[in-house]
Formats: sequence, C-alpha cells, structure tokens
Amino acid sequence: MIKPSLPPSHTGTPLPAEATCRGDFSRPSARNTLRRSLLDVSGRLKSPLQGVALALFLASAAHAADTPDPARFAPCVAELKSGALARGVSAAGYERLTASLQPDLKVLDFLDYQPEFRTPIWDYLSGLVDDERVTDGQAMLKQWGDTLNAVAARYKVDPATVVAVWGVESNFGRNFGSRPLLTSLSTLSCYGRRQAYFRGEFYDALKIVDAGDVKAEQMVGSWAGAFGHTQFMPSTFLRLAVDFDGDGRRDLVGSIPDALASTANFLKKAGWREDEVWGFEVRLPAGFDASGAGRRNKQALSAWAARGVKRSDGSPLAGDGSAGLLLPAGPKGPAFLVFRNFDAIYGYNAAESYALAIAHLSDRLRGGGPFATPWPTDDAGLSRAERREVQTLLAARGHAIGAIDGMLGDASRAAIRVEQQRLGHNVDGRAGQKLLKALKENRG
Repeated sequence: MIKPSLPPSHTGTPLPAEATCRGDFSRPSARNTLRRSLLDVSGRLKSPLQGVALALFLASAAHAADTPDPARFAPCVAELKSGALARGVSAAGYERLTASLQPDLKVLDFLDYQPEFRTPIWDYLSGLVDDERVTDGQAMLKQWGDTLNAVAARYKVDPATVVAVWGVESNFGRNFGSRPLLTSLSTLSCYGRRQAYFRGEFYDALKIVDAGDVKAEQMVGSWAGAFGHTQFMPSTFLRLAVDFDGDGRRDLVGSIPDALASTANFLKKAGWREDEVWGFEVRLPAGFDASGAGRRNKQALSAWAARGVKRSDGSPLAGDGSAGLLLPAGPKGPAFLVFRNFDAIYGYNAAESYALAIAHLSDRLRGGGPFATPWPTDDAGLSRAERREVQTLLAARGHAIGAIDGMLGDASRAAIRVEQQRLGHNVDGRAGQKLLKALKENRG
C-alpha cells in the first residue's frame, strides 16, 4: 500500500556529501578541472590522444558516480541516528536495530521500475483480477464476514472494497514480500535518489519496532518498505493503522482484523463516501471527442449524457454527482466514469491502473462480470493460472525457470525470448495469449 512508485516529498536532514557514495572525481568541480587541463583556451582538445583520455575519464567518472560504495553504509547509518532520535526512536533501540544492518544494493535496481506504469493495462489487470482471485476473495468475504461488517459499521467502507485491496496487495496474506524492511530502507536512505523520502520511512519503521507494535523479524515486505496484509508504508502505519482486535498493538502482520480496519480507515480518511459507487463502465458514441477525458476533469452526469455517453449495457445515465471519464487504453478500449471513491482508492497507490484493479475486483466480488468492452489488442493478457501454464510449458522444453508460480520473473522472460525467437514471434519477453497458444501447439 502507498508504495512509492512516485514517492511524495518528505523533508529530512540531508546526508553529508561523503555519505552519498560519490568519489572525489564524481564531483562536477573535479571533472571541470580535468577538462580544463585537456582543452586549449578556445575549448578545443590539445591533442587527439587527450580526447581519448577525456572520453575514458568521463565514462569512468560517470560509472563511479553511479556505483554505490558499500564502505559508506556504516558511516551513513551512524549519521542517521540523530534523525531517528528526533522522530522518537530510543537511542538503545536504534543501536539494537541497526547494529547488524548490511546494505542490500539490489534494491536500487527497483527505484525506476514501476509495473503500474510500464505494463500494458490488459496484462496488469489480467493477473490481478482473475477468476482465481475472485474465488479466493469471495471465500475471504465469508470467512471474515463478521469482522468486515464491524469494520464497515465503524468506517463506512464496504467489505468488498476492503477485501479487494487485501487481495491485490498481498493475495490475502499469502505474499507479504521477502525483503527485510530495515535493510531495504536503510539502503535506500544512503544510496540512490529520494534518500530524504526513504530516510523518513526508515525512521518510522524503526519507531514501529521500537514501540513494540511489530517485531523486527516480522518487518518483511516490498523493496520500498510496504509491509503487512495490506502493505502499508511505515509512515502510513503511524498515521492510520488501528488496533481493531483490542490487544493493545497495531499489527498489520499478525492481525487480519487490524489490517482490514486500517485499510478501511485509510480509505475513509482519503474521502470515501459510503453512499457512492467508485464508478462504472460506460459506452461512448461513435466519433466521441475524448479531449475532455481524465479522472480529475469531473463533470455532471447530465453533461456526459448530453454528449452521448451511456452505461455499458446501453441504458441512459441517471442520478446526480460528478464524474471523470477514464480511458486507460484510449477511446477504443473500455471507458469508465469515476467518482470520488475512485480517487480514494487511487490515493492508496498513485496509479490509475492500480485503482482500476481494486475497483474492478470489488465489483467482481459482488458478483459483477468482466468488462463489456474488450481491450484494444489482438494478444490479450494471461491470468495467473495461464502464466503458470506458460511456465510449465517452458520448463518442459528444458528451460530453467525456477518455481512454477505464475510470477514471470527474469528467468521466465529469458526463456520466453528464446521461444519467441524459435517461433518467429516478436522477441520482447512478454507472455500473452498468442505465446501460450503457440507453446501448446508446439509441445516437445
């Protein structure tokens, strides 16, 4: 939850220059000094060989600037202590929780990868809202019905929406993530961009453990620091987590009631309206001018109706309220009118594709069906069961892809590229319906 795909700004104490993993010659002043030694007064190179030297040096300097130095981690963690104490972490707690920390530099690779923005919408939703997750979610609605009803009574957020968040964030508690939060957040506090933001999350994670809400060994989650059943960032936990089971602790890892109630509390504080839907699919008239589309550009339903917009079943729009027109794949794909509740879901993780996944899954949990309008592609995405089938077929062809888990990671994508080359497909590492069909037809 609130994963920093686009992290909000966070004020923190800047690290000293020596804690930012840059060597002396990565600084602009040092690079400029070398340039001046190799250029004449008119700015030309003094000799061709010096041009080669300059190019090699600049490449080396750029590499040095971008390559984190593990030796700077310990001094950085020491520098962070004053900020943590200012945020309420005890001195003894800081020493105890950071004494054995080592950097995990692999998390830096994830800083610029945002699946909500890079993955085609039909791939993104096909894995998050599939029959398997709908069936599991309906079982959770039944199993936790009493708790969810009590949560709805207090926070005025319906059970299906809360369970949809739970299902998308952790697959109903089956996948919390595997990275120790204190390791990831301390690394991100000392290396890479957005250090100030991640320092704030690191301090808050320490505060949670130091206060006794969650044990350090339970603080395992995403590379960016989200944890628990509904994947709160530490700062969000401190602001909005609640003790719903009454045991004296706010625990999103070991207490499903706390996690469900905290999620509802977040949505309520984000502006959720009990008497409104998130939105619904609509049908656009031929030649519709989509220039006014956008989640934020809300207009009265009567205005959309006047432009020929109808419900997906062809019935006219009715009712009051203002909605924005969401076109996640352009005017040729599914179209939606979205209300304030969609914005509340969007606040959980700032991506419209994410919010649509939550909203659509909540509808499916209530008994709704797939979208009426197909995605504008001739190669639709795969459900998790179909992704496991692709992995099984790849493994049968001798590819070492690891666990058959429906998660198409680096090994699976490398194998897919090999098979795409063999089959004469576009070699991009993407698995869609065409690849699945071809693999089934070309077994052995």
